[in-house]
Amino acid sequence: MIVIVGFIAAVPLSSDTLRRRMIATLSERLDSAVELGDLQLHVFPGLRAEGKDLIIRKNGRTDVPPMIAIKGFSVDATLTGLWRKHVANVQLEGLEISVPPDHGDLNDHSKEPSDNGQARRASRADEESLERTVVIDTLQTRDARLVIVPGKPNKTPKVWAIHTLEMHNVGANEAMPFQATLTNGVPPGEITTSGTFGPWERDDPGLTPLDGSFDFARADLSVFEGISGTLSSKGTFDGTLDRILVDGETHTPDFTLRVSGHPFALHAKYRSLVDGTNGDTRLERIDANFLGSHLLASGAVLDGPPGQHGRTVTLDVKLDKARIEDMLFMAVKDPKPLMTGGLQMTTKFLLPPGKTDVVDRLRLDGRFAIAKARFTRIDVQAKINELSHRARAKNVDAPKDNVVANFQGRFKLADGVIGLPDLSFDAPGARVQLAGQFALKPETLAFKGQLLMDAKVSQTVGGVKGLLLKVIDPLFKKDGGGSLIPIKIGGTVKEPAFGLDVRRVFRRGG
Repeated sequence: MIVIVGFIAAVPLSSDTLRRRMIATLSERLDSAVELGDLQLHVFPGLRAEGKDLIIRKNGRTDVPPMIAIKGFSVDATLTGLWRKHVANVQLEGLEISVPPDHGDLNDHSKEPSDNGQARRASRADEESLERTVVIDTLQTRDARLVIVPGKPNKTPKVWAIHTLEMHNVGANEAMPFQATLTNGVPPGEITTSGTFGPWERDDPGLTPLDGSFDFARADLSVFEGISGTLSSKGTFDGTLDRILVDGETHTPDFTLRVSGHPFALHAKYRSLVDGTNGDTRLERIDANFLGSHLLASGAVLDGPPGQHGRTVTLDVKLDKARIEDMLFMAVKDPKPLMTGGLQMTTKFLLPPGKTDVVDRLRLDGRFAIAKARFTRIDVQAKINELSHRARAKNVDAPKDNVVANFQGRFKLADGVIGLPDLSFDAPGARVQLAGQFALKPETLAFKGQLLMDAKVSQTVGGVKGLLLKVIDPLFKKDGGGSLIPIKIGGTVKEPAFGLDVRRVFRRGG
């Protein structure tokens, strides 16, 4: 646009002459093929130019959308302003800017934006051009579009609907203040932003500097299958178009996983590095709080495999100050969690793109430890108390302690099923070792393992029953003393079923 208004300031006041020279100069200055429809120049009551259907194709490429397409534009100036090489106002209609695919990525540190940008600017420092000598005081546009053209085939372009955009002191060699309102595509929500943009790096648009702040409101998370909530976010950004450092925080007062249906507040602070030319994001740090738990994570949000729509999220997650009841509240329909206790967990997190439920797509692989766990259901906790009491060979009629248990193990989540190949929990006098799985949606349990007790089986009951059970003590004898009893757990989270694995008993005894 700066070339257009520059020509209005420099060429004879003839519409046809202006049109021909504008096309020639835009083609030369931008290394582009230029098409321009009608152009009219008016000198009364003020100097004004009106044009239609301006299309600029970088390097004449027709395999990608035009770099700039403008349905209509008007330029208003005064003679006094032109004498100072200033144009008062430019209005654009139907503006669409298409950012072509870049040829680098966020991990390519050989591409240093500040040094390269300075080198390019230095190489043109002695050029005399209309772009550098004419300034637009105010540039305004409504209902524009910014399109990020994907670099991979079969990928859908990322489109930003810009409702309003106002820029000031627009010159090719200046940082230009701006204010804008726009709609984010996925998740949909309204963004207001302000800051500075430029100067434009025409040889490599990705090196164009920018900085500012943003406010992202009312983002609807229900577009992602399996979750819902209304997210808001605020923050600042700085860098170049292909390496934008973003510091922000988000708040979602009603974040909900469909598998449980329980809304809860989720608040997070984050720092990320964003490639504005393709949308790839490196998450340097996420610091999140929900319910009574704290989470730290880092990772990336990148394009998925060819042929897949959407992005893949990969994270390294650490819960250092968390509660097991919070995790159960998120994942289980029952509003009252099965147990309470302190939780520590580390896991690899992978969420590939897709339209199925988040729980069905999510992949986890990690370890966890639960300290001082108690079961919230009286009948279940009573069984643990009873187990611990008998495992220590205490008098069956003596009062039972209200004991706590400690859990630890490895886990993998895939296709909505949590596999636990190495799960153990300890209570005073007893240790349980299990392997199996928990299906999230039906909330079913399927585990097998063994119960190790300090006491012999015959010592777990009193009186005559204890004497009669001495005959089977050898079947359950554990090396070093005590008992080893094969067990199984089935049923559901609400109604777990504990039982003796009789087949394994006889196999062991044989």
